[in-house]
Amino acid sequence: MAVKKSTEKVSRAKKVSVEILPKKSILFVASEANPFAGTGGLADVIGSLPKALAKNGKYDVRVAIPLYQNVNADFRSQFKFLGNFNVPLAWRNQYCGIFSYKYEGVTFYFIDNEYYFKRVGLYGHGDDGERFAFFSKAVLEMLAFLDYYPDVLHAHDWQSALSVIYLKTLFAGKYGYDGIKALFTIHNIEYQGKFGFDVLGDDFGLSDDVRDIVEYDGCVNLMKGAIQVAEKFSTVSRTYANEIKDPFFAHGLSGVISDNEFKMTGILNGIDQDVYSASKDSKLFANFTATKPENKTICKAELQKMLNLPERENVPVISIITRLVSQKGLDLIKAVFEDILAEDVQVVILGTGDSEYEEYFKFIADRYEAKCRTIIAYNKDLASKIYSGSDIFLMPSKHEPCGLSQMIACKYGTVPVVRATGGLADSITAFNDENRSGGNGFKFYNYNAHEMLYVVKDAIFTFGDKKQWKKLIKNAMKTDFSWKKSACEYEILYDTILG
Repeated sequence: MAVKKSTEKVSRAKKVSVEILPKKSILFVASEANPFAGTGGLADVIGSLPKALAKNGKYDVRVAIPLYQNVNADFRSQFKFLGNFNVPLAWRNQYCGIFSYKYEGVTFYFIDNEYYFKRVGLYGHGDDGERFAFFSKAVLEMLAFLDYYPDVLHAHDWQSALSVIYLKTLFAGKYGYDGIKALFTIHNIEYQGKFGFDVLGDDFGLSDDVRDIVEYDGCVNLMKGAIQVAEKFSTVSRTYANEIKDPFFAHGLSGVISDNEFKMTGILNGIDQDVYSASKDSKLFANFTATKPENKTICKAELQKMLNLPERENVPVISIITRLVSQKGLDLIKAVFEDILAEDVQVVILGTGDSEYEEYFKFIADRYEAKCRTIIAYNKDLASKIYSGSDIFLMPSKHEPCGLSQMIACKYGTVPVVRATGGLADSITAFNDENRSGGNGFKFYNYNAHEMLYVVKDAIFTFGDKKQWKKLIKNAMKTDFSWKKSACEYEILYDTILG
């Protein structure tokens, strides 16, 4: 007993108190986020990456977005009103309300001002510069209001670029703000936030002392300013990070990118594999998995029936789901589209965009009514049905920072044919290499319509080999496009920024 007591005393003596340090905090600032408000890939990223980071548990993750009028009423009813204050913006003094909502481990803050955000559509208004200047300024004013100062402010695209610029100019040296580091992510360098110099003071509330930061190529360029003053900036794939140093891809910013290359990182986006899942998606005609893909034939037959196409299991259905703009390589498709339709195929196009492309694809669908359908719409329900019911997904982008469609297609067992640029190069491994033994899709490399046509015909030919095609479907569906790896890379980047 004496020995036992002695042991207990020693054991108790060894116990030491360990101080649990608070988590570092990351605040995402963005113009859209799923499931609240979105128009495309940015909303997918802001809806998924913070959730993945929060799940890892290393950081306290929060997000700030505008409170648009089209935020679902079911969500709005659960928002908590935190208070309101006025935001000084140049000569204006505007109301700002703050609402919060905890969603899947992430705290979302909604910036409320009905004058700026109670409108139809997120973008495309004549005063977008002023609207997002207010949003960016309001986010920074919110920090003092909440007495919450994140360790890293992570801003996305030109709409939130001013949050970085304000942080490093108007708020520099202020209590609470001086320790905040900034990361700016470029999702698409084509859209930079360019304005005339008249907006500098009148709309943005910035003095001429800041002009050197935002001035580029004879105008105000918000993306350039954010790159200039942020501790780090990133892009959404490694290949795109290299490409935008080239004037062909940089839309005039190659010099700025090269000058700041030392603080640039490329991290490939992921997708939410619970949302984009052939086994879970309730919008599909039937669910299936990589190991049991048989129900994909049901999805195909029902899609053909719904679109009034001949129900033929052995004809490959090629899908194109995209914004109908030149960036997506549609001029390549136009150049050889009738050559593709000369094959024993069916083609389905879904998207909206430039009238030139909308009218062309409607014309072709009318001309080839037995094998082509064009739906001019943005429709997520129909998109899921097309992804799951088609066999080949064509995405020949001229440039593609990351791209999510090729990843989504894979998760629905539809084999992508892509041009090897940006995130398409990083996410798709070519089956059509010398060995033809692995891969999750088909690649072509030059921006050339006939090279694309050759690879599309290769995919059509391979579709005829059922054993090989089944293996390709399995490879595509089993590809890991989750945010897990990318979230870890962002954590390393945050750690680097914080030293």
